Amino acid sequence: MTAVTEAAEPTGPDGRVLSARGQRTRTRLLEAAEEVFSDLGYHEASIVKITEAAGVAQGTFYLYFASKQDVFEQLVVDLNRRVRRAMSEGAASGGTRTERELGGFAAFFRFTAEHPALYRIIRQAEFVSPASLQLHYDRIAAGYVEALQAAMESGEVDAGDPEVIAWMLMGIGEIVGMRWILWSGHDHVPDDVLAEMSRFITRGLAGPGREHE
Repeated sequence: MTAVTEAAEPTGPDGRVLSARGQRTRTRLLEAAEEVFSDLGYHEASIVKITEAAGVAQGTFYLYFASKQDVFEQLVVDLNRRVRRAMSEGAASGGTRTERELGGFAAFFRFTAEHPALYRIIRQAEFVSPASLQLHYDRIAAGYVEALQAAMESGEVDAGDPEVIAWMLMGIGEIVGMRWILWSGHDHVPDDVLAEMSRFITRGLAGPGREHE
């Protein structure tokens, strides 16, 4: 299984640090790859189609990525970085752990509405690059676990296994987003669905008898 990592700053396949112009070109290629992999699927996608969508020469591709597999894996890393940043920013507005969870969910749903390719590409990763798939979920889970552990230690939420709870919360967000955004073609999750999520998560995190504290 190929190891997939997230570099501190973008580099070329030979490890060279990219210039500002090079980073912009790399970003254009990633955006094009997001479109092509989402529309055509991994096996029908090609480097030619990606470079055409990016508006660059085919030879330019190899200055930034070693292969189709490489650009796919780096796209998963890039989408993961962006969705985690969006969720972190959304959660930051909350005053309590529950409010931060709901803020993070709202940001996740906004991101998936703007980038429906996230779901399609992550599903492809299960077969194209299992290591990328695991990396994606592990990194999201790590942020959840850290925040939940701190909230448990402060007594803000009920004690429990933060890793188990983190994966449960991730499952809620993943499936709700799939049902009410990806499959329904909406740009947001309906308010009544969010309200039901809020009640469920509030009860789950607060513990017995503490829902209304």
